[in-house]
Amino acid sequence: MNPLIEFHNAAYSRRQFFRKSGAGLGMAALGSLLGQRTLSAAERLASAGNPLPQIAPKAKRAIYISLIGAPSQIDLFDYKPELSKRFKEDLKDWLKQQGERLTGMTSGQAAFPLAPSIFKFDRHGKSGTQVSELLPWHSKMVDDLCVIRSMHTDAINHEPANQLICTGSMQAGKASIGSWLSYGLGSMNEELPAFVVLHAAHSSPHSNVQAISSRLWGSGYLPGKFSGVALRSLGDPVLFLQDTPGISRETRRTMLDGINALNRRSFSAIGDPEIELRMQQYEMAFKMQASVPELTDLSNEPESTYQLYGDDSKKRGTFASSALMARRLLERGVRFVQIFHRGWDQHGNLPRDLASQCKDVDQGCYGLIQDLKQRGMLEDTLVIWGGEFGRTVYCQGGLSETDYGRDHHPRCFSIWMAGGGIKGGQVYGETDEMSYNIVRDPVHIRDLHATILHSLGLDHERLSFKFQGLDQRLTGVEPAKVIKELFA
Repeated sequence: MNPLIEFHNAAYSRRQFFRKSGAGLGMAALGSLLGQRTLSAAERLASAGNPLPQIAPKAKRAIYISLIGAPSQIDLFDYKPELSKRFKEDLKDWLKQQGERLTGMTSGQAAFPLAPSIFKFDRHGKSGTQVSELLPWHSKMVDDLCVIRSMHTDAINHEPANQLICTGSMQAGKASIGSWLSYGLGSMNEELPAFVVLHAAHSSPHSNVQAISSRLWGSGYLPGKFSGVALRSLGDPVLFLQDTPGISRETRRTMLDGINALNRRSFSAIGDPEIELRMQQYEMAFKMQASVPELTDLSNEPESTYQLYGDDSKKRGTFASSALMARRLLERGVRFVQIFHRGWDQHGNLPRDLASQCKDVDQGCYGLIQDLKQRGMLEDTLVIWGGEFGRTVYCQGGLSETDYGRDHHPRCFSIWMAGGGIKGGQVYGETDEMSYNIVRDPVHIRDLHATILHSLGLDHERLSFKFQGLDQRLTGVEPAKVIKELFA
């Protein structure tokens, strides 16, 4: 007798046997009715007699544009005109009164000179939203956007801050927001993953480029099938996408069927869920061999699409090309797309590098929003844009009238959201005259996550996964609220 089988059989109590047997038969019957469609968490709980509360979803899918490095809110969306009169004023004593946490990059500075933004701001659209001259294409679509100026976070350095905004925790090993959406909502297609990650190239050659890892799109304690799948911007979108020369699709199908037969025997004997996951991954890889080449072939896009997204959309790997690819993924039933664009960490040379970064993403974002809108997809697609924290009002290093840098600032920063039931043309929240503290309507990262889940029809307090004896949630155990004022 196999000792693994003995242990597996002995591990069940009588009560566990009847409970699991009953649930297994019910799920098998339900699975036969649903065919190959992936069950969402809500459907799985409903089949077990424990349904999630029904929230009417505003959105079916989402795109998260993650600007790694943290763009400066005071130079883009949080206009503070009075600061120009206080150029180079030393804020050292004022910062002590605020109880400011300083990073190791500025804690040793003898002075903390105030650095007003050198960029012009104007009001745009019917809403009169103030936008920096660095984002001329954004200024054309402000009535589609909800700008949140009152975001705040707990982290002051990049790695924990990115983990917090992507996974809801500064600790490694947690499930990412895309994985939670895949788990909670299931898949809308059988040919592509539910969660896809795109890495857009950045053009600023001198900026600090933060390293990121697959933890930001991993599934953590959730089953591995809910992890994000990264499509490469250079070479084959997925490694080993092409069959080996001399092996036909029919031969590959036969090989896969044989491997799956062996895996099913192992799964029947041992019951390890990783074996079942491996079979699912093999099947998805086989389907992607046919679906991904068609997905990434942009030759059938009309010239008007390239004009909308900008000339960079013809260059694979650029942000504009990634934005166009995101739209194509959503059209094919992908549930969640996350675009990572790095290089926003301007500790020095901010005017030069921030302008370059904004040029990278500005028209691509405009093209994406307008493309979704003209296809009738924006109303049920949620788009989120932003970094992991804000930047300081004081300068890091030397300050001149045309050049400065800014350190990390967790107390306030700006993001925007569009589509998915979000009311466009509004500005939510307010900061003080220094863009330093929030004075109205603060929004924590947990509140943002709760609001995103709500837009997609999920209750952040009920969407959970049992792990290590705890009901794990994206928003954790601390208070989080849905910002209902954001919705139309």
